[in-house]
Order: sequence, then C-alpha cells, then structure tokens
Amino acid sequence: MTRDDMQRRGWDYLDFIFVSGDAYVDHPSFGSALLTRLLESRGYRVGLICQPDWRDPENFKVLGRPRLAFLVSGGNMDSMVLHYTAAKKPRSQDYYTPGKEMGKRPDRATIVYCAALRQAYKKIPLIIGGIETSLRRLSHYDYWNDKVRRSILVDAKADLGVYGMGERALLEIAQRLEKGEADSSPGIGRL
Repeated sequence: MTRDDMQRRGWDYLDFIFVSGDAYVDHPSFGSALLTRLLESRGYRVGLICQPDWRDPENFKVLGRPRLAFLVSGGNMDSMVLHYTAAKKPRSQDYYTPGKEMGKRPDRATIVYCAALRQAYKKIPLIIGGIETSLRRLSHYDYWNDKVRRSILVDAKADLGVYGMGERALLEIAQRLEKGEADSSPGIGRL
C-alpha cells in the first residue's frame, strides 16, 4: 500500500495497482483483498491504493506506474447506495470507511477514479470490476438521475470490464497482458 511496503519486499515496480473505494480489509469478502492475493499467489507484484483523494491525480501516482494495468473498483458496495437512501437522502455513515466517515469516496467512484487515472497516466490499461461495473455494464436505468445511462465502460473510458467477482477472468487478463497481447494505449486492442 506504500513505497515502504514495496521496499521491504524488495520490489522496485508493481505489475498491477488496484484502486478501491473501500478502506483495505484483509478478508475474502472484500474483492480487493481476494483479487490482489490471488494475483500475488501467481507471482505478480500488486499494490493497492485505497480511498484515494480523487480531486488530485497525484494521489494516484503514490505507487508509480504499474507495469501491466490499473484495476479499478468503486468498492464492495455501489458508491451511490453507500451515499444515499432509497429516498435519495444523504446517508450519515459509510460502513466501508474507518470511523464510518462520509466523503472518502466520490459518487460513481469507478468512473471518477478512472478519470483521475487517465489524467495521471495518459496511456495505461484500465480494467474495471466490482458491483458498480457489474450492475452498469450495459445501458441501464439510473435511479439516481431518473434516466437511461450508457455503459460504465464508455463513461469510465476503461479498456475492459470484468463481470462478477472475476477471479478466472482476471487471471486470464493478466496472462494475456504478460504475453503482450495488448498494447498500453486506451482501447487495449486484441485482448
């Protein structure tokens, strides 16, 4: 999660950096913990940026540029559900943040994090996943705006979206990126 952690492990680069809207919880019910440990078990060097300040792209550079890709998730729950009740009233607590503090993640976190990453790194594969991606992978009715929105892949300007937990899909993506089956520009091509 920090450069010091990387130094202790003897790592001077990371293969993947996982950006999450949740604080880090090392438990298998949290996708970020499960997926990063899975990738690490296969020999990949993986870092985490949890609840970055999305208003400053420099916060997305704390671990450097990953060799293969950024993995992005709004967190264990949809950021809009975490922020608003069914009556569209603001919630007072975020149960996935230390101290249940509100304001540590933006609305539509996956889209906002991807925009900040594109600002920080122009040409890097962005792979999105998690509940926000799974629910919005196609055009969909958006309750919060009362309109039909296009796919989150388009709004996030992501290269690839993974549906569901995606353990197998993520391992295949990692292997293909490792083999060079995609270039490092937006729209990762042959993948």
